Amino acid sequence: MTKMTSRLALGASLACALGAMAVTPVQAEEMEKCYGVSMAGENDCAAGPGTTCAGTSTLDYQGNAWELVPAGTCMTTEVPAADDGSMRKGSLEPLDRDLPA
Repeated sequence: MTKMTSRLALGASLACALGAMAVTPVQAEEMEKCYGVSMAGENDCAAGPGTTCAGTSTLDYQGNAWELVPAGTCMTTEVPAADDGSMRKGSLEPLDRDLPA
């Protein structure tokens, strides 16, 4: 191999290694199901009775619809209440509120 080819190969290898390191932390982040925080049609997979898979929830903040969020953030995620504008928090378990009729 010529010196130029060796340098190009080394540079490409280094660029790939740095690129992989930059992506790895995001992919390795722990996630958890958080109920009652997704907007209508933006839930992740089956949301309970009345839904079949991702994107099938029919109400904003539907209590039995979940979305994946970074681990440890669900219980502090706030969403507006439907009636008076007060704030509610997400839940690690399905909720009995805001369910489709």
